[in-house]
Amino acid sequence: MGIKKVNCDSLVRLPAFSHATIAGDFIYVSGILGTKHDKLEIVDGGVGKETEQILFHISTILRQCNAALEDMVKVSVYLTDMNNFHDMNSAYLDAIQFEPPSRITVGVKELALGASVEMECIAYKPKV
Repeated sequence: MGIKKVNCDSLVRLPAFSHATIAGDFIYVSGILGTKHDKLEIVDGGVGKETEQILFHISTILRQCNAALEDMVKVSVYLTDMNNFHDMNSAYLDAIQFEPPSRITVGVKELALGASVEMECIAYKPKV
């Protein structure tokens, strides 16, 4: 079966983690922030824009793993202010134009780089 670590050259990351790990038919995407493509800076525009950027990054990472957003089976969302749930959820639903995966949203005190939202996911992509 084996384990493969995946990183996208087009996305910045801290050296402490890989963007994703493939283990068998499962893809584990690390916690992703709404950073600019080339800098470890959060995009402007609030929770909605951060959520859009996160899902764009997750899509990029999954493509690198020969998968897509539709292959997600579980998404975990970490939100620093639950009053922003509607904005996050609205942007999330705009990006998820298919039957959504399982999901949890958890309120947290703070996130790296001063982000308002962070997401991680598990995707399932059987080998053909």
